[in-house]
Amino acid sequence: MGKEKKTFEQSMNELEKIVEDLEKGEMPLETSIEVFQKGVELSKNLSKILDEMERKITILMEKEDGSIKEENFEN
Repeated sequence: MGKEKKTFEQSMNELEKIVEDLEKGEMPLETSIEVFQKGVELSKNLSKILDEMERKITILMEKEDGSIKEENFEN
């Protein structure tokens, strides 16, 4: 079967681990570059997910009469 898609949280945890490992400075240069590259890819994917979620967010606004209306979230 194909590779399972990671959740946002799993990807974020993986990115945090990469940053932690790189900050230690204990890896050989070549390995550090490979790990850094993976971190950049994760960062791009996380950013894309956040952008998609931002478009889906709806803000519930309470009207003066107490009723609720939905508005699409816009920048």
